[in-house]
Amino acid sequence: MRFMMNNRGCRPQTLKSGLRGRGRAVVPAALIVMLSGCEGVLDPAGPIGRSERLILLDSLAIMLAIVVPTILCTLAFAWWFRASNRRAAYAPTWEYSGRLELLVWSVPALVVCFLGGIAWIGSHDLDPAKPLPPVRPALEVDVVALDWKWLFIYPEQHVASLNRLVTPIGTPLHLRLTSASVMNVFFVPQLGSEIYAMNGMVTELNLQADREGHFFGLAAHFNGDGFSDMTFDTESVSSKMFDDWVRRAQSAEPVLDAAAYRELLRQSVNVAPMMFGRVTPGLFDAVATQALPPGEGPKLSARGDAKTSADDST
Repeated sequence: MRFMMNNRGCRPQTLKSGLRGRGRAVVPAALIVMLSGCEGVLDPAGPIGRSERLILLDSLAIMLAIVVPTILCTLAFAWWFRASNRRAAYAPTWEYSGRLELLVWSVPALVVCFLGGIAWIGSHDLDPAKPLPPVRPALEVDVVALDWKWLFIYPEQHVASLNRLVTPIGTPLHLRLTSASVMNVFFVPQLGSEIYAMNGMVTELNLQADREGHFFGLAAHFNGDGFSDMTFDTESVSSKMFDDWVRRAQSAEPVLDAAAYRELLRQSVNVAPMMFGRVTPGLFDAVATQALPPGEGPKLSARGDAKTSADDST
């Protein structure tokens, strides 16, 4: 919020009257602005994200059901049993009430049951490996977490992209993930369900985007100096635009083979997105089974080495 002043300054009476007229709208407006600018789990762009937001809001409402009355009771007791209130009963020998104990413990017990039920149902309904309803065939994408960049391989389209994930609207997205070196976490907050990517292992994740847009993707697990720059752009486009993107990618000159992959293993940060027109079949499986050697992983002088590697690669 910015206040602009002329060369005469701001007169206190004018400012006070303005605040008096707008004071009631300040808090709601601030909440609306904060929520509208929150491009994360509170602004989902797909069915998984919406389900996770619902779990968060339900959990918040259940917990507030005990937090808010507790705060109000604390304030009410402090006010009622103040020293100046002669009507407050003074019972220094009181120590137990069965009815009060039942009331005090039943509320948190219900809260635990409700939260446990939500967690139990949600953990099964939102299992990362559980396929989404088959509205249309899923788009297969293999994901490799490198130091410090993301490699996306489209095995059916025989193309690959670096630091950019493109998906058509309304199409289920089936991801297979592994890491070239250290453990990492793949996360697109607006699509939901972060998941680990580990060297020598393959994890699965099913997502879907229901509207066009660019969604921020990141590494949600610290893995060295380049961690803060290990981000990518998730672009949700129409089916026609996705087909056009695939054709442009297939016309790209770089080929992603074992030699090119070894170059990508070199540590680098802030790498611009790029496309590979062809991909050697079985490359992802070779990475996951360590048939291709793993990366070096973070080093003590990682950021300096990363910058040197990035400069050398250009």
